[in-house]
Amino acid sequence: MASLRSALNDLASSFAESVVDAIRGASLQELLGETGGAPRRGPGGPKTVAATPETNGKPARAARSGRLPRRSLEDITKALEQVVALVKKSKTGLRAEQIRHQLDMQAKEMPRVLKEGLAKKALKSKGQKRATTYTA
Repeated sequence: MASLRSALNDLASSFAESVVDAIRGASLQELLGETGGAPRRGPGGPKTVAATPETNGKPARAARSGRLPRRSLEDITKALEQVVALVKKSKTGLRAEQIRHQLDMQAKEMPRVLKEGLAKKALKSKGQKRATTYTA
């Protein structure tokens, strides 16, 4: 029994040594080619927005990224007019998130438009942070 165990240990150690020697002799390209590429870090994959009742039946979409192009005052005023028209339809007012979903705007676009609406007194706000509701 002892001779079998020692024979298996000798075979295992020689196998391990030959594997380590083969890896040391291989180039990085060979190793990456054998494994299918560089290892992934983290869960990976693009994030998608889940369909909710607030999306009004619109399909879920991946989040857009990057910097917004510079908008003129006319662009902001046009967006504000759309927001005011939408808010007027709601008796209780709408949160910024609901406005954004219904007008299919990016979250980055909203603060400037809402700030402009409050400054021109086209919109009124009630509440704090995400619970803020906007009325016309």
